[in-house]
Amino acid sequence: MLPQIVSKCFDSLDDGHLKRTGTLWTASANIITGMVGAGVLCRSWDIAQLGWIAGPAAILLFSFVGYYTSRLLSHCYRTGDPYTGERNSTYRDSVHSILGGANFKACGFFQYITLFGNAISCIVQASLSMMAIKYMHCFHENGENSCHVLANPYMIMFGITEILLSQIQDLDQIWWLSIVAAVMFIAYSLIGLGLVIAQVADTASGSFKGSLTVISVGDATETQKIWRCFQALGNIAPAYSFYEILIETQDTIGSPPSEVKTMKKAISLSTVVMTTIYMLCGCVGYAAFGDDTPANFLIDLGFNKPFCLLDIANSAIVIHLVGAYQANSQPIFALIEKQADQRWPRSELIAKEMKILVPGLGQHNMKLFRLAWRTVFVILTTVISMLFPFVFNKVVDMISLGFWPLMVYFPVKMYIRQKLIPKWTTKWVYLQMLSMACLVISIVAAAGSVPGLKDDLKTNRPYGMSYDQNAWTFS
Repeated sequence: MLPQIVSKCFDSLDDGHLKRTGTLWTASANIITGMVGAGVLCRSWDIAQLGWIAGPAAILLFSFVGYYTSRLLSHCYRTGDPYTGERNSTYRDSVHSILGGANFKACGFFQYITLFGNAISCIVQASLSMMAIKYMHCFHENGENSCHVLANPYMIMFGITEILLSQIQDLDQIWWLSIVAAVMFIAYSLIGLGLVIAQVADTASGSFKGSLTVISVGDATETQKIWRCFQALGNIAPAYSFYEILIETQDTIGSPPSEVKTMKKAISLSTVVMTTIYMLCGCVGYAAFGDDTPANFLIDLGFNKPFCLLDIANSAIVIHLVGAYQANSQPIFALIEKQADQRWPRSELIAKEMKILVPGLGQHNMKLFRLAWRTVFVILTTVISMLFPFVFNKVVDMISLGFWPLMVYFPVKMYIRQKLIPKWTTKWVYLQMLSMACLVISIVAAAGSVPGLKDDLKTNRPYGMSYDQNAWTFS
């Protein structure tokens, strides 16, 4: 009887790991949750910088690149045969087993600095939405000039929430949070879409705004237009970059069918959903506002819209970002805890587990090291968010070359090695051309963030982000 119980709980014929229970839907939810912060609300600004032709074309181009290279990466979950080969539980493990050496170290650096930056971005974006809710109510009750909302209390509130949720053991166990986050993403996207459609209908002519070419704002110089185009590309390209958690997500999927089959379906479903929403929100937002398109149209729409809709939308953003923070942080948690277990296998502090009864949720197994380390991590990301709210992620993008290493370079190189594709064959050449073209775009996109970084460094003051009279200020 005991062997039968063990075989039901563990993949005894594979790697002895606890049985994976993830499905197409949990994998798709993880992808959508990890792929986007509130970035969908910026797509209209990106299209505004590129125009009606280049803007939608860039979204479609990067959706294809993201779809194609993510399918390549899904084949690298197992070393050798993608159906029966040895499992790789993390992106870093895949690179180590297939490429090894310096590639393994480089991948670890790019992956974890990106995940760390994403966690900080979640805190900043969530605080913006919470501040917008507070400001809108203050504006309607007291008038514009009497409202001044500080970001720090909201960042701290978000951090406390994440400290509690971070005690969930691993990525496999936050499937319910990812599903809730994905639903919230669809909810606020549809609300935002409805509001900008109403904005178009409210105009005198009801006509679409915008131009076929790059932004035509009169007071923007040619140089400013070029930098803004680069920045827009830098926003769109990583919008399909969920590679830092792709292998980790695939490791949660149960089989049969094989993990790679389920993952490919999840990639297809997620890409279709994301591209559809990006195109709708981006194009309709640009049509509504033209050259005056705001960076985030749920925060900058103006305050003459229905309170309830704006409150619901911004609340949905916050809930979504709660899940996105966990999706991006869980791989970092797992890395440090695995290394601690290996380095101090006999330490009671590391290994000792306490059973705690949580009312309504049953028994929770808590480790002191997990509690201490994950709490420190959340506090660290929260403090950095308060110190450098709009600076840190731009620096990360410049250091890590944006989306290229994780989204294109490693998937292409591992696929070539895995499939033993000979040099100078047609497939080898076009894969290398794809990688080189994306490297150039990544460098251009990283360069596009330089002017904004310079401006942020001039105006940024630690612990002083606030919203005052329709403008983000530092004091």
